[in-house]
Amino acid sequence: MTDVTIRKAERLKGEVCAPPSKAYTQRMLIASALAHGTSTISGPLVSDDTEAALRAVKALGAKVATTGDCWTVEGAQPLKSAQEPIDCGDSGATLRFTTPIAALAPESSVFVLGKSLEQRPIAPLLQSLSQLGVEAYHKSFDGRAAIVVEGGGIAGGKTFMRGDVSSQFISGLMFACPMARADTEITLATPLESKEYVKMTHAVLAEHGIKIHISRDFDYIHIPANQTYKPCSHRVPGDFSSAAFLLAASAITSSDVRVKNLDYEVTQGDKAILEVLKRMGVNGRVCPDSFEIEGNGGLLEGVDVDARDIPDLVPVCAVLACFAKGTSKIHDAHRLRYKESDRLLSLYLELTKMGAQIVMGEGSLTINGPCALHGAVVNPHNDHRIAMACAVAALGASGETQIQDAECVRKSYPRFFHDLRLLGVDVVGGEFDR
Repeated sequence: MTDVTIRKAERLKGEVCAPPSKAYTQRMLIASALAHGTSTISGPLVSDDTEAALRAVKALGAKVATTGDCWTVEGAQPLKSAQEPIDCGDSGATLRFTTPIAALAPESSVFVLGKSLEQRPIAPLLQSLSQLGVEAYHKSFDGRAAIVVEGGGIAGGKTFMRGDVSSQFISGLMFACPMARADTEITLATPLESKEYVKMTHAVLAEHGIKIHISRDFDYIHIPANQTYKPCSHRVPGDFSSAAFLLAASAITSSDVRVKNLDYEVTQGDKAILEVLKRMGVNGRVCPDSFEIEGNGGLLEGVDVDARDIPDLVPVCAVLACFAKGTSKIHDAHRLRYKESDRLLSLYLELTKMGAQIVMGEGSLTINGPCALHGAVVNPHNDHRIAMACAVAALGASGETQIQDAECVRKSYPRFFHDLRLLGVDVVGGEFDR
């Protein structure tokens, strides 16, 4: 366990590159693992979650060479059943994407879950797989929670599920059901949240020649059967979800910062951070492959944030609200109760510890700003986004802040503290780059 100490920062200056997108890296890897032939993935993210996805696709028969800044993926044709349990770590996407894929293998596969992943929902996906002719169930394996997936293929047919629990359930079916024996129809009983992630999956699948039809309202998805994945050459774009923390750090300080490797044209819901910053009065400029921000260290404007389609931006928006005048409200964030931690509770506890004025509702946070933040010893609850949010808050807090167990940032952004240091932040510890 590694602690990191951060001191208040008056000014940030410089250039950094946004890390590669975790969401795209995982999707490109899994689609490539299903292809007939060899695909390449340039500029992938290397992190705990993407390494979990690598373990999964290799266990299911794909061959992956990770040399330099490129992964070469030879598709698993045919798919194999995992000979040993697949360790998903705490990667929800790995579990939810590859559980349906394992059903296409001839025999059973076992997925073992990390501690926080044990608490995250999976039952709706297992129920849908049952409706499509797949047997998948919970089991204990050597004292750890596990999911067993019986192989033999996916029959296809009709399935119904909620759209407000996790969009990853839908993406998982979108990966596997093109190889079902009959067409698959997914009907959502509640409106889909995090639509951009389903769009992202759809875009990656299209690059591999997979056809999927999604209704305009995202309440019905039709997946034709017996399709074949074609190989593809991918380049992973920069990640707005992670870059949001760098942008927020610049917004609350006097700064002149450029975050490179950001393509505004790429499908990513979390590029909404640019609109949030604009509404809060931050002076920023979108460039062809970057975003430039000039912070003056003054107060921001309070903001209302609907979190239904941008749940990963809630931690950074909560921190920004601490430096804004007036009342800010983040609402429709119920799903954050079931992330790596209960993110609403984690934010409430740790930012309150730093002096924030926060009221927590069942699915909301209300922040009365500006808040006179001060340094504290904070616990990120083994949640990468809570650790990064508290680090940003520390830049505007008096004194110094100690973030315990800060290595959890390796889940999505191993270079986070390194990049803060490049911008002039006084950081002690935090070298988690791979």
